[in-house]
Amino acid sequence: MKTPMKHFTGLLLVASLVLSQAGLAQNRLAEKLPIDPHVKIGKLSNGLTYYIRKNIKPEKKVELRLIVNAGSILEDDDQQGLAHFTEHMAFNGSKNFQKNDIVSFLQSIGVEFGADLNAYTGFNETVYILPIPTEKKENVEKAFQILEDWASTVAFDGAEIDKERGVVLEEERLGKGAEDRMFRVTYPKMFEGSLYANRLPIGKAEVIKSFKADVIKRFYADWYRPNLMAVAVVGDMDPAEAERLVKKHFEKLKNPAKEKPRTLADVPARKASEGLVVTDKEATNHVIEIYYAYKKAKEETTLGDYREYLVRRLFTSMLSQRMQELTQKANPPFVFGASSISSWARGFEAYSSFAYISKGGPEPAVQALVQENERARKFGFTPAELDRTKKMLMKSIERAYNERDKTESANLVNEYVQHFLEQEPMPGIENEFNYYKEFLEGITLAEVNQYTAKTIPPVTDNKLVILTGPDKADFKLPSNEELLTMTENAAKADIKPYEEKAIASSLIEKAPVAGKIVSEKSSSNAKDNKSKENNALGITELTLSNGVKVILKPTDFKNDQVVMVASRFGGQYLADPKDRFSAEFASTIVSQMGAGQFSPVDMRKVLAGKNATVTPRIGAISESVSGQCSATDLESMLQLTYLYFTQPREDGELFNSFVTKQQALYQNMASDPQFTFQDSLFKIMYKDHVWAPKLPKPENFAKIDQQKALQFYKERFGNANGFTFVIVGKFDLNTIKPLLATYLGSLPSSAKTSTFKDVGLRPVKGPLKKEVRKGSEPKSFIRLVWNGETTYSDADQFKLQALVELLNIKLIETLREELSGMYGGGMSGSLGKYPYGNYTITASLPCGPENVDKLIAATLAEIDKVKTNGPQEADLNKVKETWKQQYLVNIKDNAFWARQLLQSVEMGSDPAGILAYEKKVDALTLKDLKDTANKYLDTKNYVQVVLNPENN
Repeated sequence: MKTPMKHFTGLLLVASLVLSQAGLAQNRLAEKLPIDPHVKIGKLSNGLTYYIRKNIKPEKKVELRLIVNAGSILEDDDQQGLAHFTEHMAFNGSKNFQKNDIVSFLQSIGVEFGADLNAYTGFNETVYILPIPTEKKENVEKAFQILEDWASTVAFDGAEIDKERGVVLEEERLGKGAEDRMFRVTYPKMFEGSLYANRLPIGKAEVIKSFKADVIKRFYADWYRPNLMAVAVVGDMDPAEAERLVKKHFEKLKNPAKEKPRTLADVPARKASEGLVVTDKEATNHVIEIYYAYKKAKEETTLGDYREYLVRRLFTSMLSQRMQELTQKANPPFVFGASSISSWARGFEAYSSFAYISKGGPEPAVQALVQENERARKFGFTPAELDRTKKMLMKSIERAYNERDKTESANLVNEYVQHFLEQEPMPGIENEFNYYKEFLEGITLAEVNQYTAKTIPPVTDNKLVILTGPDKADFKLPSNEELLTMTENAAKADIKPYEEKAIASSLIEKAPVAGKIVSEKSSSNAKDNKSKENNALGITELTLSNGVKVILKPTDFKNDQVVMVASRFGGQYLADPKDRFSAEFASTIVSQMGAGQFSPVDMRKVLAGKNATVTPRIGAISESVSGQCSATDLESMLQLTYLYFTQPREDGELFNSFVTKQQALYQNMASDPQFTFQDSLFKIMYKDHVWAPKLPKPENFAKIDQQKALQFYKERFGNANGFTFVIVGKFDLNTIKPLLATYLGSLPSSAKTSTFKDVGLRPVKGPLKKEVRKGSEPKSFIRLVWNGETTYSDADQFKLQALVELLNIKLIETLREELSGMYGGGMSGSLGKYPYGNYTITASLPCGPENVDKLIAATLAEIDKVKTNGPQEADLNKVKETWKQQYLVNIKDNAFWARQLLQSVEMGSDPAGILAYEKKVDALTLKDLKDTANKYLDTKNYVQVVLNPENN
């Protein structure tokens, strides 16, 4: 027995040890966050910062960024919109590149304008995005010259400025409409008392139309200076060479003698609560938003800050999951709702909530948002919620860590952009993985709940409550004062703690009786041509005892990814036309109700700590399945597949929830001019055919019969015979085969084969011209459609796609750069083989009403040039180079291989063509495209539909 003194001494030793460990922990948390050791950060003598990192995913490509710490918030009153206009002018001439030479050169080396080559302007920054192939050293050198010119010698030629006014005004026009009109009322209230309230990046039309060249040059001279810039170089090039090029091109840049101070705009705290109801006759949805006071965001510099970031992630994830559960009720309070901590204002953040209101009106939505926040604030979360969310976060970081040597350069470079602009921590994935392992498990429920209580503001705090949407006779809107009172009264309800429902711990309690693999074709077991082809493609083909076929391609493209796709012919057209909507939404409804014994919410819970998803779909002429998973969760993905085939779940409450939410979402959609235009286009193109494409409308959802939808789904997925599955990614063939036999080989099957039905649906042919009038804004939209029947071939499909890409280059040059008639738009087209051989080519051109005739004439003129003279060789070479560059990336992408292999089965084409792609590209000729244009683009036989405003 211990003496009292010894016992006391022991307590002192324990206490001393505890205090010592606490001290160590505190010292550890006070440590500064490191910088990712894989990136080199430097600063030139003029203050320009640079980030350089070697990364070989994708190979032979480098991501370049010019990051300017200046945006619309720095504009003078006479410059509103000119930060964004400056970004546009960077592509329209500089010291070393005349007019459109930058875009033309980049297209010639395979960089696609808009898709690869791009830029954006925000309140506080302008970022130029330039991905460059690295095979040719001279192209990389020229790319750095482009960055230098953007940073220092943009020309601002007067004639080019005048041409670009039209392009920027067209970009501004694209944003016009009900949402924009309401936003311009609510946004100044959100940032009342701050410069943010009147510095939207798009600016003011009156400034854009009339500013003098010296005004934009003043902005450029003030803010495009090296000590406000960074250059990021991430990709497959030598870091020493990258640093040499940065120094060569940017060391010589000078800062202005008298620098304007670069300060952050303040956002004052809200002084009182306010309700604001804003309506618009063209609005489509009622939306509720609650904004609490902005506060200065805490800088994250230490390990303790990172640990608190993990606490925040746990809190936001758990609250988000609760909000999602509310949408599963038969009469959900909102279609979608969320709460978060965020901001558009650098250095500030605010707690806010929003919801798309359901059919019940604003009060149930407000009550649900407020009360769910209050529930979390008062009672916190449960141990089960915390445990699940920890598993989910840990799985997420594990996947990122596993892919650390296969992460794309574009993802890495974005971290460096944010580090420069926002001082966002970037300790590197190895360090972050270790922090998760070190801190996550030790975060207690008590501290998460304490964080929640202090983070969610009481509803009595100063706030701005906004309700936007249409003003409809059948929808009672509150006044501003009533909206505010409604919000504050919502917290007075008797709010109970969250109740956790027990669920099963595994997807399938007992594995099904496995089928057999009855045949296998691969290089290892045969010498025929098929197996030789499979060897070249790296694929193995299995046939299972139930008629299911599986194509397997193990890859090392990613370390922790498996992609699955599957399909067979069948589809909605097999249903009785009177049950059209039940058939059309059958797979969506099953996804909403779940599979096995699990609702979607329960499915997420049982899969906590795993990464596996599966989605069944029923299209017009086929049914399909798509899925993805981590390498370690392959069995879970196959189990989900088995459940969706064999045990679609029936749940009347979730069915009613789906119908209610969809009706609420689409009940006012006809007010939107674009919706009306598309709906009219379908009616014009397909007349009154029973299977004509239709946009979602509330009355359509009322026609869905739950039992008929479920029965149709079971008919389509109840017999798996004829399905082909393609699985690509990180897996072992010997390991996956027994899983396939168990979960795919056991799928129900019969000798009955499945095929599609041709229901005679054919679009009208031209010549036909129609006009649709809708909307109050001066906005038009042109749709030109060429279509008809043809004999399908892979070769013709390839040529048609090349023709469309080439015409898009010409439309950008002519309609945008020369005529200043549009901001974005272009052509698309393809051949179809099923249910009949057909082609469709579409030109979609948004513009102003005054430019409709001009753009149509210009489009047809470009088509006629190709038909008469053939394309220019330089333009065809741009298409070829772009496709080759895209192929170099795609050929090492799991999803690309899965799509291509499945498509080869669907179309009956040779999968070896995947490997012959570059030869096909090289073989394209000017004559091919000229002949294709003459075959499919009859400019005397097309359908023209134009949307014009009502009062034009």
